[in-house]
Amino acid sequence: MQRAPSDAPRGKDETNMPEPEYKDVFAKNLKHYMAVNGKNQTDLMRDLGFSSSTISNWCTGQKLPRMDKVQQLADYFHVSRADLLESPEDKPADPYYLNEETRAIAQEIFENPEMRTLFHVARDIPPERLQAHIDFMKSLKSAEQGGDPYEAC
Repeated sequence: MQRAPSDAPRGKDETNMPEPEYKDVFAKNLKHYMAVNGKNQTDLMRDLGFSSSTISNWCTGQKLPRMDKVQQLADYFHVSRADLLESPEDKPADPYYLNEETRAIAQEIFENPEMRTLFHVARDIPPERLQAHIDFMKSLKSAEQGGDPYEAC
């Protein structure tokens, strides 16, 4: 699951990982965010202008990108640089959403590309209000596709 951007992303020199482990962490995180966002290496080549060998080297942990490229990837995936650079064990355990039901609903929004624009809602929204937003968006989408606008509710 994508998490909220951290306030102070750390760079390579601020971690205690050996470089090979650091490359592996970056590769794992990059592949994770590619999968979560339904992207592949060809998409990154087309959308960001990276060469196929560059992306392949990052995905296999052979090389690390420069920080400007890390930032470009972070912006592309709407995450922080820390999300790409840090091991999950280094990230705070505090959940982004304060309510478990709200978190589950937000995950549904995030995983549905048509509803992803709702993902950046306030993290303390009550689950019933968030579900009402989802139902409303589903009814709009249904109406747009010629269906019954109240079908999704």
